[in-house]
Amino acid sequence: MLRPKRLTHLSRCGSPRMVDVGEKPVSRRTAAAEAYVAVGPAVAALIRKTGAVAKGNVLETARLAGIMAAKQTPAIVPLCHPIPLDRVDVEARLEGDRVHIVATASAEARTGVEMEAMTAAAAAALTVYDMVKSAGKGAEIGPVRLLEKTGGRSGRWKREEHHRGPR
Repeated sequence: MLRPKRLTHLSRCGSPRMVDVGEKPVSRRTAAAEAYVAVGPAVAALIRKTGAVAKGNVLETARLAGIMAAKQTPAIVPLCHPIPLDRVDVEARLEGDRVHIVATASAEARTGVEMEAMTAAAAAALTVYDMVKSAGKGAEIGPVRLLEKTGGRSGRWKREEHHRGPR
């Protein structure tokens, strides 16, 4: 793993600061992140059966929660710039006994949308947990991670290995 020359959100004396992006050029920015929620076979069966979970459609509610959260990222993550998002998409699907969430975000901006994609994936995962906790508190979230990003000075970055979620 490459080490950064310095952490950009710390001043020279070590205090947190918002990075000045005013001189950076606007470019097309995209990011994709994923999250997994291991729910177990019994809860997975309930999710498959429409209407079986008391709070409603787990996957659709998680999808909407992720989209809403992405738009609120600067209110959730300190020092994060407000970005006029062009698009946020969240997919949530059941894979065996776990929910796999993929969130993508894009914008024409001076800074990246990685945090928006990560926030969307994390909020969707938390929503899955909230919706199924009455049926099984043993659900487990993780990993939540960036898959890829494009745009800006660093260009394209893509995760090389693909983890398959909690084991």
